[in-house]
Amino acid sequence: MGSIYHRKVKQADGTWKALPTLWLKYYQNGRAVRESTESTKETVARRMLRAREGDVEHGIPITPKMGRVTFEDAAKDLVNDYQMNNRKTLTHAKRRLKLHLEPAFRGRRLANITPSDVRAFVVARQGAKASNAEINRELALLKRMFTLAVQGGKLHARPHIAMLREDNVRRGFFEPDQFAAVRDALPAELRPVVGFAYRTGWRIASEVLPLEWRQVDFAAGEVRLDAGKTKNREGRVFPFTAELRMLLQAQRDDHDRLKKAGRIVPYVFHRDGKRIRSFRGAWTSACTTAALPGRILHDFRRTAVRNLERVGVSRSAAMAMVGHKTEAIYRRYAIVDAATLREAAAKIDAGTFPGTAQAQGAHGGK
Repeated sequence: MGSIYHRKVKQADGTWKALPTLWLKYYQNGRAVRESTESTKETVARRMLRAREGDVEHGIPITPKMGRVTFEDAAKDLVNDYQMNNRKTLTHAKRRLKLHLEPAFRGRRLANITPSDVRAFVVARQGAKASNAEINRELALLKRMFTLAVQGGKLHARPHIAMLREDNVRRGFFEPDQFAAVRDALPAELRPVVGFAYRTGWRIASEVLPLEWRQVDFAAGEVRLDAGKTKNREGRVFPFTAELRMLLQAQRDDHDRLKKAGRIVPYVFHRDGKRIRSFRGAWTSACTTAALPGRILHDFRRTAVRNLERVGVSRSAAMAMVGHKTEAIYRRYAIVDAATLREAAAKIDAGTFPGTAQAQGAHGGK
């Protein structure tokens, strides 16, 4: 049977004084264990004692650090986890920790952060006009912190953290004439970049701009992405289409021209021999010129998926070519637009399906 008590210290005059902080005494494997509650409240101490006795009863090992991990300790562990696994979103994680999570939970023990505290955090972020998507990214970090603490034996369990519903699925596509208008408004060195993205649906920042000539095989007629370099960490192959071959051949001719001049450029897409890192300003300007303000580069990904669907490429092949690991994600991009629906209606009118007027006429109206 455990107990709660005040530790006493001997004073200079020889008397004993009880300290305000409450301590626990309970038994594990026949041995007395004493632990500070770091609280002066008896309700807190009794709740903590019941938890410890329950752990002992269920054979759950109790370490000296169990339940004592602070938010700051958990945040450091999270950053280490991101660095160890070479997560590309490390910078974003640090920003969210510093600007939003730390001000809300600084100085708290992780074990004392309850679902009610998390809900209060969500309400405060909503009051600051943060989107559900942004709040969910922050909650995901908090959940990961709890998971790492449990894995490290510093916490028994994590609280339930409910995620918010996100309704931010973009539906932008580029029709051929729209694509041509934006492309022609871009500087010459950027036109092949968007042309490649329009046909492949590959991510521009992480997959198209870093592309090197060693990944392009003209003999095999394919361009490859190395395993571990994509978002889902898997390799990828996109076979040449006639237009894709022409685009890459033009880039190869430019590469050979620079090589003859003594300049070796490993990148397929470059700006005067140097890798292109970003072109946000040029993109915004081109979209404005083409009367398509607000369009984003990620629209090429949706456009490529739709175009593959239109020409009848199988779902498994399309997923492999564009780089979608799951059908759920693929379906999110394979949005049926108005033009596709009109094509379906035209097929019905053309008598593709039984029961249409043309089909009945072909059979004598029977």
